[in-house]
Amino acid sequence: MIYAIGDIHGQLEMLRGAHDLIAKDRAQYGEASAPVVHLGDLNDRGPDSRGVIQLLIDGIAAGQPWVVIRGNHDRMFAGYLANRWHHDPHLRAELPWRHERLGGLETLASYGVDGSLRRNQAEVHAETLAAVPAEHIEFLNDRPLWHVTDDQLFVHAGIRPGIAIESQAENDLVWIRDGFLDDTRDHGRLVVHGHTVVDTPTNYGNRVNLDTGAGYFHPLSVAVFEGQNCFILTARGRVALPPI
Repeated sequence: MIYAIGDIHGQLEMLRGAHDLIAKDRAQYGEASAPVVHLGDLNDRGPDSRGVIQLLIDGIAAGQPWVVIRGNHDRMFAGYLANRWHHDPHLRAELPWRHERLGGLETLASYGVDGSLRRNQAEVHAETLAAVPAEHIEFLNDRPLWHVTDDQLFVHAGIRPGIAIESQAENDLVWIRDGFLDDTRDHGRLVVHGHTVVDTPTNYGNRVNLDTGAGYFHPLSVAVFEGQNCFILTARGRVALPPI
């Protein structure tokens, strides 16, 4: 048995609620040590990216069986921390991480930094480095790109079909849509991912998408897998999520 939580995007209270649902499910099914995979995009758009990252750091330090995968927004934040001129290769030139569409401003605000584009970039970057704890930077940099079990492959965005996981490009694992979302082949394992917002968690048979738009203040979804079977956790308990 293994749990997965979709894209978080700074929604600390939603994340706490997801962990509460997992705690209730564990108590009912007696699997206290079952891992929890967080599918990435910890930061941006929501109100408390700092709180989300700190909660995950503290939980792992306390021995929680949590896995936290790198998403494209986590990579953008880490890149900015390393170099104020960093620009993710999958973004258009006119869309820096601090652009209002991407949510970087909300992430900086959670650390007490005014990151608006009208300000001097060097000053904003210096304030950011002073405000973001070193353990947060290390945590972002150390995130794995995938997590594999006998039955599932957990990644942020998806995979390039037909390529072994060890040979996948990071850009695909954190950004891919075209060539993955429309591919109906069996990938060998059920691919569990986020990145592309859907109205409700959806099981496509060869993949399960758990990004239900928490970054836009829609619900944060959490699922549990037993073999190839998937269930969504709700306040009323498990709800089966069969393939469509």
